[in-house]
Amino acid sequence: MAEDTGPSILGEVGEIDLLLASPECTNHTCAKGSRPRDEGSKKTAHYVTNFARELKPRWVVVENVIHMRSWDGYDPLISDLEGLGYNVFPQVLEATDFGVPQSRRRLFLLCDREAKPLPLTPCGLPSGTVGQDILVDGGWRSRSLYRPGRAEGTIARAERAIAALGRGVPFLIVYYGSDGSGGWQPLDRPIRTLTTLDRFGLVTWDGDEPMLRMLQVPELRRAMGFGRGYRLPFGSRRDQIRLLGNGVCPPVMEAIVRSLVSGQSASLAAE
Repeated sequence: MAEDTGPSILGEVGEIDLLLASPECTNHTCAKGSRPRDEGSKKTAHYVTNFARELKPRWVVVENVIHMRSWDGYDPLISDLEGLGYNVFPQVLEATDFGVPQSRRRLFLLCDREAKPLPLTPCGLPSGTVGQDILVDGGWRSRSLYRPGRAEGTIARAERAIAALGRGVPFLIVYYGSDGSGGWQPLDRPIRTLTTLDRFGLVTWDGDEPMLRMLQVPELRRAMGFGRGYRLPFGSRRDQIRLLGNGVCPPVMEAIVRSLVSGQSASLAAE
């Protein structure tokens, strides 16, 4: 895509009320580590203004990682949206506050051409947990934690968990993490943030033998807050994990859209 990419790529669209946008986030997030950032990739956020300018929806919602706020183009993006007539309200929302069994903080720019968006408040639902709300008895095969060829780092993560929890207690191994949690988490809390990588392994017990398998797509769907009937019918397992890791938790977006369209914004006429 080029800097002037807009809705023409979609063909005839017609009138729309709401535009939901999730620009590329990899080069904003701390998960990128010390690897070089692609500044051109960050600029995909500005495609949003091209679509908003041409389609003229009343509402626009832009979702991204919270680190987007430190990007040099963040304030200009908001200014551009305001220049198109939108009242813009940035808010960071935590998915667990909306009943999702995953700790996932994301930035949302709530934009309304006719009213001032009000801050969302948690829905009051208790956050789910790995053990109660994510795990599925799908008959997937687990293998011994100590099978030949198992990576030493994986075994070290598991042994730290066993030392903390005791033998016989199931838990998750967490790969690709850097938050000082030791590479594991218990099952009685929300899962840590899903990414586009296959990063969660479930350790259960067969007698006194620890067994390991990776979390599967149906479990990751539930971790994102998708309904039990939601399916991903296309793509490989790897493709589906990538899609889910790039996704927006439906209960969070549902709350945002309900807030915007149900008249809970502050009317400009009342000022």
